[in-house]
Amino acid sequence: MYQFEAVEFVEHVGKADSDENVLGVFYEEADAVKAARVARKAFLASGSKEYAWWVVRVQGARLANFIADSRSDREFMVDLTTGALIEIG
Repeated sequence: MYQFEAVEFVEHVGKADSDENVLGVFYEEADAVKAARVARKAFLASGSKEYAWWVVRVQGARLANFIADSRSDREFMVDLTTGALIEIG
């Protein structure tokens, strides 16, 4: 059975690398997406001017199942058969 992780990345002004924070590991992908959405909402409410993005992926994977960022209301999934990003709403 797969485990999904929700991960937050934050780019700090003047810093070359971004911080990576695993928000949690979940058995259900939907629960990981919920955690990423909650973290995104909290980040946006904080008023931070830094850039952040959130992904949900199979634990340890390099490809994400869910992607969202702090500069857009858009959310995406990756179609693994074509590699294309698909917007979800």
